[in-house]
Parts: sequence; structure tokens; C-alpha cells
Amino acid sequence: MIALTPIGSQSVRPQLLLYPLGVWALMAVVAVLNGGFREVVLIPRVGEYPGHVLSTAMLVLAILGISFGYFQWTAVEYTQVELLLVGVLWTVFTVGFEFLVGYVENTPVSVTLGQYNVFAGQVWIAVPLTLLVSPLLFGWYLS
Repeated sequence: MIALTPIGSQSVRPQLLLYPLGVWALMAVVAVLNGGFREVVLIPRVGEYPGHVLSTAMLVLAILGISFGYFQWTAVEYTQVELLLVGVLWTVFTVGFEFLVGYVENTPVSVTLGQYNVFAGQVWIAVPLTLLVSPLLFGWYLS
């Protein structure tokens, strides 16, 4: 049984956040490779929108697998607040990376923001949401 303690009563050990940052770097490499696979293989075969959906689903599964593997493998016992912080960091770094790439490629901010518009059929929001919740999910589940 998972015992939940008040988050305010937990402290954060900043040195333990370095390991998950390395995990995020691995996820970033996987995301870039996934994007290349989407452009070279998926979109020519299934089209733009189905390729986007398939690629997003593949990335979500990869993130879940990497996160599960990390929290199963690590000897570190993270507090709930640390797990929440890991998820927030992974999410902020990913969204920041998306906007940085958009800036470097001279992509208008409105186009980058449009990737998060679920009302326009965009499913990319599943990636940052997965990054946010997977540390909590697997950190609690595997502890």
C-alpha cells in the first residue's frame, strides 16, 4: 500500500535530481529519432495526420518504458515531492526544447503553440502529460 504524506513535510535533495536529468536527455534523443522516423518512414506511408498520431503514441510508449526502467533500476528512493519535481522538470525541459527548436528554425510561436491544440486534433499534449505523470506513477508504484 502506498502511504501518502503531506508534500509540505517532505524535503528535496537537489543532488538526486541529476540522475533524472540524464534520463530526460536519453528521452530527448529518443524523441529526435522518433521525429526523424515520423518524417522519413511514417508520413510517406500513412500521411501527415496519421503519422503524427502514430509517432506521438510511439513516443509516449517510449517515455513510459524509459521511465519505468529508470524507476525500477534506480536504488534512489525519491520522496513524492521529488517525483513531482522530476515530472515538472521533464515537462518544462521538453516544452522549452520545443520552443527553442522553433525559435532556431524561425517557426512562429503560434505554430508551436498550435501543436498543443487538442481542439484542432493535435495529440502532442500527450507527450508532456506523460512526462509529468510517469515519475509519480512509476516512482510510487515501484517503491
